[in-house]
Amino acid sequence: MRMIKKNFIVIIIFATLFCGNFCFAENENNDLPETYSKHIICIERTTNSVLFEKDAYTKCAMASTTKILTGLIVCERCNLQDIVEISKRAANTGGSTLGIKEGQKITVESLLYGLLLRSGNDTAVALAEHISGSVESFSGLMNERAKELGLKNSNFVTPHGLDDDNHYTTAYDLALLANYALKNEIFARIVGTKEISIMIGTNKRNLNNTNELLGVVNGVYGIKTGFTGNAGRCLVTACKRGDLDIIVVVLGADTKNMRGNDSKEVIEYVYKHFKMVDTEKEIENLFENYKNNQKIKALKSLNKIEIDFEKRDNYNCPIDKNNIGKLKTSIYCLSQIEAPIKSKTIIGKMRLIYDDKILYEINIYLDKKIEKIKFEEYLKLFVENYRSFYSI
Repeated sequence: MRMIKKNFIVIIIFATLFCGNFCFAENENNDLPETYSKHIICIERTTNSVLFEKDAYTKCAMASTTKILTGLIVCERCNLQDIVEISKRAANTGGSTLGIKEGQKITVESLLYGLLLRSGNDTAVALAEHISGSVESFSGLMNERAKELGLKNSNFVTPHGLDDDNHYTTAYDLALLANYALKNEIFARIVGTKEISIMIGTNKRNLNNTNELLGVVNGVYGIKTGFTGNAGRCLVTACKRGDLDIIVVVLGADTKNMRGNDSKEVIEYVYKHFKMVDTEKEIENLFENYKNNQKIKALKSLNKIEIDFEKRDNYNCPIDKNNIGKLKTSIYCLSQIEAPIKSKTIIGKMRLIYDDKILYEINIYLDKKIEKIKFEEYLKLFVENYRSFYSI
């Protein structure tokens, strides 16, 4: 496709669409949750909108919440019935452990339950060695996957999260990671399990999930706890009530009660103040208004320009139902295009924006191809214009 200019038509429309604001960290409510942990964030899962945050972008230790990434990679790369032989290094790993022994042969599935329910550091090492041959190689794989997932302020040195100055994340990165991991059905099933019996060799072992909110707080369905001296008490929680699905990350709590209480405070605050609103009709109206008034020029063509936009599976967005505000929508589109151009060529974007943050973006494209004018058509047009001019 050739375009002779980079000129854009830009239309900004401010519309009071709802009785509420898209709310991120900022909020004018006086009943913000009273929290004590160092780093907290709550995101809505379909849009990644930040509904509450407290120092959520500072790098910090994450303890065993590291195992979210470890578990995700295992779920993506391993057959659950693969057999893992436990190494001396894995068996001798300290901290929270499942208590596996050197030489034991255990399925990947059993080790995953030990990793994500019991938070076994020994199982983390065993699984890392099974996939990559060593903890060091697996850590490299973790960082590659983190980069692919857009975790810009995270670095992984171990599969278990024991304290290391070079092993860190942010509450925001961890929320993004948790959101993605929960899309894996195997991972989601395991972290949502309250208790289970697994086999270690020929012995049955009963495991209880270390997540104190699972099965206790309405709507909670995962995901992972953590604790080290540097990280403090940590908890990543997924909760869904109705169509509002959220993830709450709490890092750096002084006690287990603090991380649980802070998590519950944020959960109850969000469900009190936010609701999901379908914005599809507003986007369709915005597009129709633009389409009816658009003045895109097609150079070197006689074709009429016809445009359409890519449809989304979900237009729902979280709205602060207690604050009246304005939602900003915008269209950015080329003002001139030069033939020939194929159909489905993207020529612009529509955006739904709140507080200078893009909630989602939709491509505008040519519905039909634009053909270059043929010489005989150009000649005919020239003659018609010539006659019209001299007949005046």
